[in-house]
Amino acid sequence: MFKSTKKIIALLPMKGHSERVPNKNMRNFYGKPLYQLIMQSLTKSKYVKKIIINTDSEEIARNASENFKDVAIIYRPGHIQGDMVPMNDIIAHDISKAQEDHFLQTHCTNPLLTATTIDRAIENYFNRLDQYDSLFSVTRHQTRLYWKNGTPINHDPQKLIRTQDLEPAYEENSNLYLFSRASFIESGHKRIGSKPQMFEIDKLEAVDIDEEADFKLAEALYSLMHGGRDTCI
Repeated sequence: MFKSTKKIIALLPMKGHSERVPNKNMRNFYGKPLYQLIMQSLTKSKYVKKIIINTDSEEIARNASENFKDVAIIYRPGHIQGDMVPMNDIIAHDISKAQEDHFLQTHCTNPLLTATTIDRAIENYFNRLDQYDSLFSVTRHQTRLYWKNGTPINHDPQKLIRTQDLEPAYEENSNLYLFSRASFIESGHKRIGSKPQMFEIDKLEAVDIDEEADFKLAEALYSLMHGGRDTCI
């Protein structure tokens, strides 16, 4: 059984520019910058030892340093700046600067992700390292899915069984990735290793902000979950 010892380094990449939602990471979300929601959850985790913020923004770096302890700022070098840089390249840079062996990577666009879920994921990761080399979070879907050409993916249109009886499909929801330095290297510098386990998260908690509509949905859900109070997750 996994012991409750702090042994995870959290990686939180944040760039200053955002294409689809301007200034997304620092945008006001229920009275505070959006990124602070996930930071609050990470700092509440029983297992997160330190948080590394990788950023190209002086504003983000200053705000994080002023508001949170146990946070290290890595300024993003020019060769991994821009909208087209793969996340795995940024992770590779970050873990090259760390001494620890196990990492959690998340995004500040997951404001509803709770410390409780983070801790459950970490426990699952360590308790099953004899079977899996990494973990990533997913959202379950039991609905009729099609390819863009109209071909059904997961059902036979001639046999309309109930959707709850369909074989579920799982979406990588970008909330959580857990991996070791070894699994990252052995998989060719990928956060999802060669033998990953999927970790299911409730679809409301797993909302990921990519577009303006997602931002409004996340705010509405946050308000609903916390009764209109400005409550830390």
